[in-house]
Amino acid sequence: MRIGFLPLVDAALPILAHELGFAEAQGLRLELVRDMTWATVRDRLLYGHTDAAHMVAPLAIATALGRGRPAVPMAVPFVLGLNGNAVTLSTALADAVGLSDTLGDPVAIGAALKQVARGRRLRFGVVHRYSSHNYMLRYWLAGVGIRPDIDVDIIVTSPPFAADALAAGEVDGICVGEPWNSIAVDRGVGRIALATAQIWRRGVEKVLAMRSAVVEERRDAVLRLVRALHAAAAHFVDPANAEPNAAVLARGDYLDASPDAVLRAITDRLRLTRGGAPVHYPDFMFQYREAANFPWRSQAAWLYAQMTRWDGTGYSDAAAATATQVFRPDLYRQALLGSGAPLPGASSKLEGGLDSPVGVGSVQGRLTLGADRFFDGKSFDPEDIAGYLASLP
Repeated sequence: MRIGFLPLVDAALPILAHELGFAEAQGLRLELVRDMTWATVRDRLLYGHTDAAHMVAPLAIATALGRGRPAVPMAVPFVLGLNGNAVTLSTALADAVGLSDTLGDPVAIGAALKQVARGRRLRFGVVHRYSSHNYMLRYWLAGVGIRPDIDVDIIVTSPPFAADALAAGEVDGICVGEPWNSIAVDRGVGRIALATAQIWRRGVEKVLAMRSAVVEERRDAVLRLVRALHAAAAHFVDPANAEPNAAVLARGDYLDASPDAVLRAITDRLRLTRGGAPVHYPDFMFQYREAANFPWRSQAAWLYAQMTRWDGTGYSDAAAATATQVFRPDLYRQALLGSGAPLPGASSKLEGGLDSPVGVGSVQGRLTLGADRFFDGKSFDPEDIAGYLASLP
């Protein structure tokens, strides 16, 4: 199977499945295709140049809905990770909002940023219009009283060029995945303000995406790929494997980045300022535990709600159904049934409703879900998307 990816730390699972033999153990031979933009990753997938892709979750949904191009049915049988992104400000803006050498409170940083935005129109870079980065950034800004597209501009910049955009003064801040925040910090052109896990504690991020036609044509191979990625995830979260994994990911044919920057990301340590000591933020990146790789349809519903909010298209029951059905918990369960992996009994849940760990029903194994709060204390009911949208400012 050919799998497209971007040079990001959260491409780890397909890379490690290939490099460390997890795919081979499932009778699969993987070929990884490196790209520089999400648009190219998507186009390769849609035109059959790849079979599957490491992809920002909202882009898979937007593709199924026909946002910006003809609709193509899509399937997401596996989530590659939760969170793992950060908001990095230019050094000048960081000074203006008074960033400290620790990760600050989203509300306090937002209030300071709002004051700066009153004096001049700020510009932020995100990795794609249909990316979790865009929606997390917008959710935070709107939640602290800064109106996206009115008080600030949000533009698209490719992850590998995000630090360059900061250095050139083209943007005042970026919301991007690792290692590109750390690279901006190490170059002295930015300072990390927030981890996106502070905005939504268990926010869905990258997924394994494919055309639905591939699932129908190669279902057995898809199930074996899910099992290989699940095994890679178990390996990835073992602290004993962090350094060798970082060395593999940092290679020129993958991330082409400093092994130290990659290691910091996968061990939940962020250097917020150039030369500063790394700060430990638990679960900055999140895989494997708590069925983190399970494609909850409620996560897809939240992304659809944000898409509706910011595209201004209006809510549609049919569109919501199409969006949520992109996520395929049935394939995840079929692939891992009998493996001992915890399998949620439900396919959807209240998002943002947990303050502390809670045991939940499962069809296999024992499953506990941890806190998943949004920074503003709101929750999202996937059964009432229209009501949720009506409640937003």
